[in-house]
Amino acid sequence: MKIASLVLRVAPENIPALTEAVLKIPGVEVHGACHEQGRLIVTVEDGAGYSTADSLLAVNMAPHVLAATLAYEYTDDGLELQEA
Repeated sequence: MKIASLVLRVAPENIPALTEAVLKIPGVEVHGACHEQGRLIVTVEDGAGYSTADSLLAVNMAPHVLAATLAYEYTDDGLELQEA
């Protein structure tokens, strides 16, 4: 499992359009928006047929994104190799 959380900067008037655009990207969920500061909080999770990296790139390239900040990233890849 791979998951990442992003804070997207966007002009406040473009929040609805950006929300609609990122929800079309596989693995993306929108968790909140701050219209006063022009921020959108999203998570990206991997799944069958697509990678987290591809979805992260698609979010970053979505229309109206002014900046994207990676706030959190988790992967359980390699955990099964560690000894308890």
